[in-house]
Amino acid sequence: MQFTAWAKDLRVTPDGTGVVSHVGAALLRILADRAGLTVALSSGLARRGRSPVHDRGRVLVDLAVMIADGGEAICDIDVLRHQREVFGSVASDTTVWRALDEIGTVRLRRIAQARAKVRARMWKLFGGPPAARAAGRDIDPGTTVLDVDSTIVIAHSDKEGAAPTYKRSFGFHPILVTCDNTGELLVVKLRAGNAGANTAADHLDVLAEAITQVPAAHRRHLLIRGDSAAATHAVLDWLHGLNTTRRRAEYSIGWSIGETERAAIGVLPSSAWSPAIDADGGVRDGAQVAELTRLLHLPGWPTGMRVIVRRERPHPGAQLSLFEERDGWRYTAFVTNTQVGALQWLEARHRAHARVEDRIRCAKDTGLRRLPSREFAINAAWCTAAAIAADLICWLQLIGLDGDLANAEPKRLRYRILHTAARLVRGQHRRWLRIPSRWPWAEQITAAFTRIAAIPAPG
Repeated sequence: MQFTAWAKDLRVTPDGTGVVSHVGAALLRILADRAGLTVALSSGLARRGRSPVHDRGRVLVDLAVMIADGGEAICDIDVLRHQREVFGSVASDTTVWRALDEIGTVRLRRIAQARAKVRARMWKLFGGPPAARAAGRDIDPGTTVLDVDSTIVIAHSDKEGAAPTYKRSFGFHPILVTCDNTGELLVVKLRAGNAGANTAADHLDVLAEAITQVPAAHRRHLLIRGDSAAATHAVLDWLHGLNTTRRRAEYSIGWSIGETERAAIGVLPSSAWSPAIDADGGVRDGAQVAELTRLLHLPGWPTGMRVIVRRERPHPGAQLSLFEERDGWRYTAFVTNTQVGALQWLEARHRAHARVEDRIRCAKDTGLRRLPSREFAINAAWCTAAAIAADLICWLQLIGLDGDLANAEPKRLRYRILHTAARLVRGQHRRWLRIPSRWPWAEQITAAFTRIAAIPAPG
């Protein structure tokens, strides 16, 4: 009985007025408008002739806000729609379905163009992207770091494009590119579940689209990272070809260890191995790095490609190959065209690619875990809306938030910022959202509203 005493005098009635929830979602909606995203999408999605009742740019932004707020189904748009006193007119779920159904290849390209245009404006507003980091220090100033990877999205019903995956699950196998400097989700390419992990054409498509998402002024020095699925002749030749007199394109791509690499490792002298460094820049016990390039015959691979290998003592329970069981080391390798810098630094820079796994996990928590339709085209459009949602969260953190909230994952932001309730008061020809003063993050929320409201209106 003592455990329920707190609820003894609690009564619930459905007659409250002036109270609204999810007021933090208004931050994202205002941010999209102030950034110029809503206008840009409206222009790109405009139709000839009679205009729909609900502007399609507005609908797509509202869908992205809903996804960023934690919505997992199109009907979740009702959370915004039924708070008209804060959000104004929001389309119904039927209209959202219709809007997604209208998005085909041409409109996806227009959406990408609108996103790239707005991204250039946002990067200019916050003075360029933050420096990407590895081993406790900044990667070369002015370097834009792009991480490419694929993931599995499970389908629990028969949907167009869903198929058995290489991980013996059933669903889809999208490939995506994130910007390590900002955390933005630049591109998501939805693929059938049986799509190959190392399909070069898909890697080239998403990388080319991701580079167009990077503002022109920040394409002069690129670093593209990926796992061994990207280590194909076509991809590495293409990355090598990106280098011009005006642009430097470096790559750091995982490399499979075969018989040739094993033979080279076997003849490396002990003096060739140097201590590896950890994520903070300190010496990593039980891990070492060395270069194999001069011991390998690499005909047909790009000029200047280097092969660097890492060995470390495996953690308990790790599965080792027969080669690794011989000496007790676990080996991994990568290739890069970077010609300067200590091996330890280059290897630590490559391992920072692992952050893409965190970004994928956050993306799945922001719309990519569940695809809403049986139709592949609608699900592809949903993935684009999820990418916009991820961008809005990143921009909110870069411009509006400080401290731990500036680096918080979406779930924490929702509990502390986006899902906050407030009392709506009208007065002085204004609407006032009064957040409870005892809410620990009330000051951060009001400061974020002030900062976003100060963004100059798009010209």
